[in-house]
Amino acid sequence: MEKVGGLISVNFDLSFYRGKRVLITGHTGFKGAWLCRMLMLAGAETAGYALDPPTDPSLFQLLRLGTEMRSETGDIADLPHLQQLFDTFRPEIVLHLAAQPLVRESYKNPVDTYRTNVLGTVHLLECARQCESVRSIVNVTTDKVYRNNEWCWGYRENDPLDGYDPYSNSKSCSELISRCYRDCFFTEQDGTVRTPLSTVRAGNVIGGGDFAADRIIPDCVRAAIRGERIVIRNPQSSRPFQHVLEPLYAYLMIAAVQAQDPAYADSYNVGPAGGACTRIAALADGFAAYWGGGLGSTVQPDAGPHEANQLRLDCAKIQAVFGWQPAWDIDTALRYTAEWYCGWQSGADLRALTDRQIQEYLEVQTHGSMEG
Repeated sequence: MEKVGGLISVNFDLSFYRGKRVLITGHTGFKGAWLCRMLMLAGAETAGYALDPPTDPSLFQLLRLGTEMRSETGDIADLPHLQQLFDTFRPEIVLHLAAQPLVRESYKNPVDTYRTNVLGTVHLLECARQCESVRSIVNVTTDKVYRNNEWCWGYRENDPLDGYDPYSNSKSCSELISRCYRDCFFTEQDGTVRTPLSTVRAGNVIGGGDFAADRIIPDCVRAAIRGERIVIRNPQSSRPFQHVLEPLYAYLMIAAVQAQDPAYADSYNVGPAGGACTRIAALADGFAAYWGGGLGSTVQPDAGPHEANQLRLDCAKIQAVFGWQPAWDIDTALRYTAEWYCGWQSGADLRALTDRQIQEYLEVQTHGSMEG
């Protein structure tokens, strides 16, 4: 990878990770499992630290990922246990995904949410600070870290951080903690960056293997399997939906680039092209069309806690700095998502299916086409 006119030439590929020791926290979750498989295909020596898979079934178990990597079961709030893993594995790249990731769950259990998302970030960065092998850190937060004014413009990386609900607020705190560690511990007094640390704020993701509660695509799948109509709580709410591989590729790209040049350590948004958002109802309808069989939906508003109606991201920064562009539009993302779940329901080889989708995504990303 080389600089062209101050930018990064877009020739990044996963070969950078061949033989690298990579630690992923939260590896048993939906995004973590996809990320583990990408790194395995790249030839990385991968270790993970997380609680047991949060759902049953889980993508991590369906792909049998624990048989080909070091998978450590532990709580991110358990500092001695996490420190022991750093001491023995000696990671070069650290990708921090461990989190309590659900807005509604954060209203039910705010203490646990802050414990995991705030204290967990401190523990992760403290372990990395004391580990001389670490060359690059990416802390994965969320698009919800911004103070949401419910306006039509996309939020930029320099907009105020002030998440409303406990989940979003705890991730805003994680951003501030990262900034503090970057300035106080990972940068020398003369300004030299000792350990590059970036935070990445991704929009909502979809993709095969998500079985979480209170997420629209898993809700669609459960309804389809039961032969019921999809229940939609907030049909007009819109989010920057994207396929899960989009931010994962960005995490890996940023971690690799800043490992070679720490000047690229910063905060970045990752979302659909042009800040595009998709309404919840349209997302459900799109999934239903690819699933087939006359799957329909019904609106049932509930009296649940506050959730944002509209949220957009401005992703001009990552595009200007790295030349990054999303590879798949929302229609393509829905097609691949429905294909995966149909394969799961029919008993297909899910590892082969997942690997093929990763390879097809990387092929499109390499050629810079929006066609799937």
